[in-house]
Amino acid sequence: MTSIASDSSNIGPAELQDTGFKRLGLHILIFIIIIGSWELAGVFNQLNDLLLPAPSKIIVKFVDLWFIKGTIWWHFFVTMFEATAGFFIGVGIGMSLAIAAVISPIFRRYISPYAIAFNVTPGIAVTPLIIAWFGFGWSSKIAMATLVCFFPPFINTLTGLLYTDEDATELFKSMRANKNQYFWKLQLPSAMPLIIAGFKIALTGALIGAVVAEFFSASEGIGILMQRTSFKLDIAGSIATLLSMSLMGLLFFSIMEVLDYKVIFWKRDARMQQISKKRKAAWRM
Repeated sequence: MTSIASDSSNIGPAELQDTGFKRLGLHILIFIIIIGSWELAGVFNQLNDLLLPAPSKIIVKFVDLWFIKGTIWWHFFVTMFEATAGFFIGVGIGMSLAIAAVISPIFRRYISPYAIAFNVTPGIAVTPLIIAWFGFGWSSKIAMATLVCFFPPFINTLTGLLYTDEDATELFKSMRANKNQYFWKLQLPSAMPLIIAGFKIALTGALIGAVVAEFFSASEGIGILMQRTSFKLDIAGSIATLLSMSLMGLLFFSIMEVLDYKVIFWKRDARMQQISKKRKAAWRM
């Protein structure tokens, strides 16, 4: 065990970079083999376009959706707005309830069962009710996104705020920190990794909720666009639209990764040193 640790510690930056390039090259090679085999199957008429079109046909549809006809732009914006609005509302409600539950154990005892009940109820089952309550426009999609993404921020914020380091808590008590200092200086920073993790799950859930609501009733959005292409048996167009959904999900996840990198800087040594230097320079000024 010691020899393995010593061997790994002797690996320099150049070797690590070479290993990273090798892994990237292997991933690219596997991707090329899969897509190439798939395309060759289409060239030799081994694929049914009603089941699985060739990659070249999907790429043609993707380019057509985005750059030639440009039909997806408005639908993409609508779904993104619905998911983003639902995310912010859901996070606001979830975190507010979690903070209230941390402050009041009685409130926590009575609110937790309802939050769990909302979470275990399948979102697709309540979609008709959501549409009946909020109408056929954007409001029902935002409400559905809010319902789906509400629970992760609630439970992650609640868990993170309740479980803090005992030694740090004793230190704050010995320094006679008040409740506001304890919350802002210890509880909230300690809970931030869990809170950001809840944000990542919630943002993906908001996108799912918005798209599911669009499947039920909508006149615009990526969900209804995919439904139209599938009804026309345009499978290449449906897969191209699905890839666009994945692109939106990847965009959301990347935003959360940037937020994670910026906010939880103390979890990364290089970022910690960078922030420390800036604060040290500002303190000297």
